[in-house]
Amino acid sequence: MSRAREARELVRAHRSGVLSTHSLKFPGFPYGSALPHVADALGRPVLLISHLAEHTHNIEADPRASFIVCGAGPDLQAQPRATLLGEARATDDEAVAARYLRFYPEHRLYLEIGGFRFYVLEPAHVRYIQGFGGLHWLAGSSVTEVPSGVAAAEEGILAHMNQGHRDALRDYCRLVHRVDCPAPEMIGVDCDGFDLRAGERLLRFAFDAPAGSAGDVRNALVALARRARA
Repeated sequence: MSRAREARELVRAHRSGVLSTHSLKFPGFPYGSALPHVADALGRPVLLISHLAEHTHNIEADPRASFIVCGAGPDLQAQPRATLLGEARATDDEAVAARYLRFYPEHRLYLEIGGFRFYVLEPAHVRYIQGFGGLHWLAGSSVTEVPSGVAAAEEGILAHMNQGHRDALRDYCRLVHRVDCPAPEMIGVDCDGFDLRAGERLLRFAFDAPAGSAGDVRNALVALARRARA
């Protein structure tokens, strides 16, 4: 797996990170806070932020920001982590909103209250740390250069798997995560893998190789099902 894909998969697999923006209230200081996120089709973090938040005021004055995700474990220094440096931009893309809300349906309440917008961080540079000694600077474009044939097919793939292949979804949970779930739901699929909701847990499944089309996704899912039943 390339370093760019490893960094992107780290963003996809984690559900929260720390967003840092340039403080408008205290010029010269970075302001950071933890936020839930979802990776979009390109692997960019998508965040839902209130118009009252410090980050909103900061981004309006200066869109430059960073977002860090980090693995968990007893030795933090040994965990992989990625820091994305780029610009945060508000978006009204309905596909971005729909994908985010499949991961966090409870956040629909924020949209109903009003004053919340989705923001996408477009990375210019990525600092990817694999662990001790594995320190790399990557171009943001190398991380977001992904095959484009899956995003348009995502909703169709989800409907197909959730309506007709629940047994396969249960098998995936048992094989990869050792989780028994009677009614898992596929909530996202991208070129790098897919995500399932298993009860209260969100589970990430990475493909062995990036998928460039809906057909590639199908082949990867069929291969995984065969492994689960072997």
